[in-house]
Amino acid sequence: KAFLHHTVHLSCHFPNSQKIDINNLIIFWQKDTIKVVHEVYYGHEKHENLSPEYINRTKVDMGKWTLQLLNAGVEDEGRYQCIIMQKISEQSTAVIHKSECSLHIIANYSQPEIAELHSGELKPNGYLNLSCSSSGGYPEPKEMTWLISYENITHSTMAHMDVSQDAVTKLYNVTSKLNILVPTQRHTNISCLLHLKEQLGSLVSVPLGI
Repeated sequence: KAFLHHTVHLSCHFPNSQKIDINNLIIFWQKDTIKVVHEVYYGHEKHENLSPEYINRTKVDMGKWTLQLLNAGVEDEGRYQCIIMQKISEQSTAVIHKSECSLHIIANYSQPEIAELHSGELKPNGYLNLSCSSSGGYPEPKEMTWLISYENITHSTMAHMDVSQDAVTKLYNVTSKLNILVPTQRHTNISCLLHLKEQLGSLVSVPLGI
């Protein structure tokens, strides 16, 4: 997992127990088995085969057999493979190591914010019309719930969540609406809770006091 726009470290996990000279190795990282992300060809970085989106976005640390991918974006999500080939003779090479990992991008959602959609004064037997929104996050969240608290009692209610994805940034914006009878109890607090995926926890709004 890596945060959006941060640097990702992709390791080859190559012990090199035989202490093979890097000048006898071809090392390359590829994405989804089709795109070449970085290539070190017998000790020299080779750029001819790179996929265009990775040009000038990678750095290699041969001491740790690790590749740094700069400014990670949502489109960088996927499976990465590190392949190491050893020169056997002038004409032939053999694959001596392969490892792979999956990259998941995380972008922080804004704190959920409650807005009042009704106009005018709240009357008993009238309806409370609220929305809760959060934006700029990734991946898509799990769900949104509303918490209605008075005295020592809290009711939790699930609500439909509208999800939209920005066509350019690929980040998600979410909104949920709540339409309930105006609470008759004094000092009612209403909050909304955004539940995130990938064990990322949840975000809660500032409570709205009614």
